[in-house]
Amino acid sequence: MDGPVSPISASALIFLILVAVRLLQVSGNAEGDALNALKTNLADPNNVLQSWDPTLVNPCTWFHVTCNNENSVTRVDLGNANLAGQLVSQLGQLSNLQYLELYSNNISGKVPLELGNLTNLVSLDLYLNNLDGPIPNTLGNLARLRFLRLNNNTLSGTIPMSLTTIQSLQVLDLSNNKLTGEIPVNGSFSLFTPISFVNNNNLETPPAAPPPPIPSSPPSTPTGNSATGAIAGGVAAGAALLFAAPAIALALWRRRKPLDHFFDVPAEEDPEVHLGQLKRFSLRELQVATDNFSNKHILGRGGFGKVYKGRLADGGLVAVKRLKEERTQGGELQFQTEVEMISMAVHRNLLRLRGFCMTPTERLLVYPYMANGSVASCLRERTESQPPLDWPIRKRIALGSARGLAYLHDHCDPKIIHRDVKAANILLDEEFEAVVGDFGLAKLMDYKDTHVTTAVRGTIGHIAPEYLSTGKSSEKTDVFGYGVMLLELITGQRAFDLARLANDDDVMLLDWVKGLLKEKKLETLVDADLQGNYIDEEVEQLIQVALLCTQGTPTERPKMSEVVRMLEGDGLAERWEEWQKEEIFRQEYNHTHHQNNDWIIADVNAIPDSTPNLRPEELSGPR
Repeated sequence: MDGPVSPISASALIFLILVAVRLLQVSGNAEGDALNALKTNLADPNNVLQSWDPTLVNPCTWFHVTCNNENSVTRVDLGNANLAGQLVSQLGQLSNLQYLELYSNNISGKVPLELGNLTNLVSLDLYLNNLDGPIPNTLGNLARLRFLRLNNNTLSGTIPMSLTTIQSLQVLDLSNNKLTGEIPVNGSFSLFTPISFVNNNNLETPPAAPPPPIPSSPPSTPTGNSATGAIAGGVAAGAALLFAAPAIALALWRRRKPLDHFFDVPAEEDPEVHLGQLKRFSLRELQVATDNFSNKHILGRGGFGKVYKGRLADGGLVAVKRLKEERTQGGELQFQTEVEMISMAVHRNLLRLRGFCMTPTERLLVYPYMANGSVASCLRERTESQPPLDWPIRKRIALGSARGLAYLHDHCDPKIIHRDVKAANILLDEEFEAVVGDFGLAKLMDYKDTHVTTAVRGTIGHIAPEYLSTGKSSEKTDVFGYGVMLLELITGQRAFDLARLANDDDVMLLDWVKGLLKEKKLETLVDADLQGNYIDEEVEQLIQVALLCTQGTPTERPKMSEVVRMLEGDGLAERWEEWQKEEIFRQEYNHTHHQNNDWIIADVNAIPDSTPNLRPEELSGPR
């Protein structure tokens, strides 16, 4: 029946709405309250937690927080955020949390006992902080825990025996603390090498059990022929002891010396990487796996060799990188350097090394097989079974590869410069998650050095101008390559393509993109395979990031950690507006001194004080 609603029914309706809202707040804000308690207890000089608004129904819209489809928090990523203060017991209320990443901050105080309530936790990374006190026994309740890193704190007391019951534990690092007592040897702890426990106060490995005594006959009184038997028995026992001594000594030596079959890895970063040790494969294993390195199994070729698809005896698929034969000492050094680098760089967005093989004539690296190939192959080698990459996947690739590179630059010691960032070196796993691969060109870099000077290596179209002209590479050369890779993602084009000459276009992708932006042809720029299924605003934002990354001067380019934050929605508008104003100033200066210069992108008055999203006609790029 139509008509005005009676006062009673209106009141009832308002009451029901309030109840519903309250129920939503109660169900959604339990986790939000826990994270807000953490925020309140932390000093945040860089405003990393600025988006953590306690008035929202749930925290799934906050930066550095990941939720599942049920709007429950599964991941908190606050590594290297310059946070100080203490952890809070309320963290134990995040019942579905899988990854707690708080490494490389200035957090102090105790590790909360309540973390033992996080029964879904897969990774707990609290390393490189100022935590003290004991390791809680309650962490032994984390039956799904695979990665536990508490190294480089000031934790004290003994290692809880409860940790040895976590059968899923794959990476453990308790080094550089003030722990005492004995290292447990039972349970999963038997898998870990001494590197996991070094640099503690008085942490000791339990003494090895003594060898069993050699059995001997019970003593008897020698009479007649029995005296002869006793002499013979003594000779036999002496001979047995003589032959047994080397075996006993060898057994004791093997107990003290790690087996040569595995290469120890100081595991780092990501929870989704199943890595604790690298297996040393035999050459025969890899010959069988690749059908004696048959050409039909070649996945790709590069400057350092070929990559083959292989199937191990257990049925697992791998990619075997066979380095070119090097008879000089440099070839072996290159191999050892690459193995050492990969052993230090473990992250969900970096290609993990499964194992290696080294013989007098062969150098091979074994990686997991990436089912979806590389970004380059997905962009340009179409098959009926593999449709074009859609826009959400391309955005995810952009963020994932940025996170991987940021880890190489900021969380490896020494830091690692990739030196050949391009779409062909960004691989895709079964879920199309980006994995940065091919460290064959990477070089270790000491923090004391600002650059390394070597022979220029890389791929034309991706090489930063300062690297090409001087041979000096830095992390900013990777930033440049990443920016070009973003343009590959957006356009589907190659970084260098002579075919563009047919249309009188630039062969260099960066120059081609700048030309289209100058002519305000954004729709021509985006990959036609997307068939218009993208969001203009998001395309603009990725182009902005790409152009900031490919500025001619290295110091003007952002760091990869800054790129990650911009892709997550933090600071891009401000950085872009700042660059726009600087570019306009430079162009006006050049226009005054060089009348033929017409590279003007916009009028100064056209740029408002706050521009969250610039339109296509306002986009341009550095020269």
